[in-house]
Amino acid sequence: MNLTAPDNNATAVIWRCAVPTPLRRLFDYWPSEDCDGAIAPGVRVQIPFGSRSVTAIVLNQTTDSDIDAARLRRATSIIDTQPLFPQPLFELLKWAATYYQHPLGEVLPLGLSPGERRGKPEQQLDKSALMLSERGRGLPDGAPHQAPRQAALVRRLAAGPVSFKRLASEGFSRLLINALLSKDLAISCTVSEDSCWQLRAPPLQANQEQKDAIDAINAALERFSIHLLYGITGSGKTEVYLQSIATCLEKGRQVLVLLPEIALTPQTLARFEARFDAPVVALHSGIGDAARDRAWAAARSGKTAIILGTRSAVFVPLDKPGLIIVDEEHDAAFVQQDGLRYSARDVAIKRAQLENCPVILGSATPSLESWLNADRNRYQRHILSKRAGTSVPPTPRLIDIRGLELTAGLSPDLLNETERTLRGGNQVLLFLNRRGFANALVCHDCGWSSECRHCDARMTLHKSPPGLHCHHCGDRMTLPKRCPGCNSTRLLGTGLGTQQAETYLSERFADYPVIRVDSDTMSNRQAMPKLIEQLNNAEPVLLVGTQMLSKGHHFPHVTLVGIVDADALLFSPDFRGEERLLQLLTQVSGRAGRAEKPGSVLVQTRQPEHALIRDLYAPYHEQLATLLYYRAQSELPPYGALGVIRCDSKNRQAGLAFLQTIKEQVTPPSTCRIIGPLPAAMARRKDRYRSQLIVAGPSRPPLAALMASLVEQAEAARQSSNLGWSVDIDPYESL
Repeated sequence: MNLTAPDNNATAVIWRCAVPTPLRRLFDYWPSEDCDGAIAPGVRVQIPFGSRSVTAIVLNQTTDSDIDAARLRRATSIIDTQPLFPQPLFELLKWAATYYQHPLGEVLPLGLSPGERRGKPEQQLDKSALMLSERGRGLPDGAPHQAPRQAALVRRLAAGPVSFKRLASEGFSRLLINALLSKDLAISCTVSEDSCWQLRAPPLQANQEQKDAIDAINAALERFSIHLLYGITGSGKTEVYLQSIATCLEKGRQVLVLLPEIALTPQTLARFEARFDAPVVALHSGIGDAARDRAWAAARSGKTAIILGTRSAVFVPLDKPGLIIVDEEHDAAFVQQDGLRYSARDVAIKRAQLENCPVILGSATPSLESWLNADRNRYQRHILSKRAGTSVPPTPRLIDIRGLELTAGLSPDLLNETERTLRGGNQVLLFLNRRGFANALVCHDCGWSSECRHCDARMTLHKSPPGLHCHHCGDRMTLPKRCPGCNSTRLLGTGLGTQQAETYLSERFADYPVIRVDSDTMSNRQAMPKLIEQLNNAEPVLLVGTQMLSKGHHFPHVTLVGIVDADALLFSPDFRGEERLLQLLTQVSGRAGRAEKPGSVLVQTRQPEHALIRDLYAPYHEQLATLLYYRAQSELPPYGALGVIRCDSKNRQAGLAFLQTIKEQVTPPSTCRIIGPLPAAMARRKDRYRSQLIVAGPSRPPLAALMASLVEQAEAARQSSNLGWSVDIDPYESL
């Protein structure tokens, strides 16, 4: 209904605002007293919300509201004069809220820096450049006629902003600059001259495959396109990135590079800074709010040329985006598992479309989704089939450990090859994707095991520091001296973890450094750079660690990789289990022999006849064909679409009953199925019982419509305050 403003008889203007709350709706407010006209969508305002004052974002202005005029509250103040979101980013955030079916008020703040989310004014950067004002751009050529040096400066600025430093080097004095400023012919700005972004070091010589990929990407820099860069480990994908970035910077455009892990950032940052004489910033969870605010402002203003970041950097504002790169596009770290559950890779593709620029998806082990899209010609595929330089990828050799006497999970063959490699002055990487000392503590007499008090999981035995740790909820217990079940003292660790392997290997190879690499030892953000520095010294070192070691690191002196337990993910109940295992084994194997020295890979297994293990020597893309065939037979992604509604509650039955209620309120189309409600694979975690509805469809449109109906019913259903629910579109984990 049309409303009348409370202080006059004119038709009212209402601000429709997105508020950071889990409620899936917008909120109407009277304009604040300091408003003297229309404001643009995307502007931040301060509003009263309940008993709090919060920062909201205006979506639009209207004269209609479902709320009675007397009940509408007035906004407190306007924070911005202009929206902080560039229009393509604003559209991206609204798209993400719709696609992932998440409250818009919780999605829009992802495009703001931490300070901006709290209502702080936009951070102002130092003015470091000069550009023509609107009046200056309107001058006829050669004006002002009576001041030839001023006219020369006007002509110099006609091509675009120029840094004060560059102007001084070209002989334009500060007095001359001030003259243009005083006449309103020029203004100072934060944008440096585009031509200041240049190479610091020459590019490497590209081989023909690299050159073909670079040429194809560079030819598409002015338009939207998707490029799948499939290169075997060590094939020089980064050089393709760097040369494509160089062309983009020559055009005065910014580049956004997404990395899966913080640990990769220092190594990548060093390579970028060595190659480019251009501002580079890194955005990840390891930097503080103040540094993030500054980086956000520099990216938005166009002052930063290259932005490196982990998952959340996909929402950083850019002034002149020209290229987006998603390195290791297959990596699970690009998937957000709480709040807005999104894939940074998929959001990056949508952003490139809205920004009208290309996006590169790089990987030695592409996801099935990306590979199939390339098969269907939706993506351009570029293949790097050879390692850069003279190195040759190693062929994995299987070690059948059935019936063998193992020491700390290691076979005689693997131990002997480790000793030979270290004595030869080279480095060894042993991969064991299980941190801790042992899987669990068990009683030899009665069978008691160290189950977590809060989760349906066993607690892991740790020796440093000693105790039982739950890797799911974080609970810790001291080591019992006697069995809680039968009072026996015969308590044993079962299963192998990185701590146990480290302990044994430190004794067996006492003359060499043994370094454990897992989330326990690498929690300090300086730990990985220090490790890389140590490995670059070319001294013999033995690494033992988890999948952190598989994340695209370049270890030039590692010549032996040993995979201790290749079967760990072989029988995963999740339909993506075999794809993940293949990617993991391929990535870990690729750490060996990346420089001049030849490498070897030994794979311990109890399942040598299993097709995935048996064919590890085959090219990765040939194994993808087999996995795609089985996915097609099962109508699972990428040949179908999935959505999940998850629920957690204090009561085991409450979540199942809630999901059953909303399921009964909708009628799925004949092409879609609703499976469940079912308990999650780990039904209890952190003392909350988890359940889910799985929705399957042939494609995204019918699935999205059905999920929207279920969400509507969930919103309308009466629910206990002890019950929570969430939506997951395109779930990475379906159990």
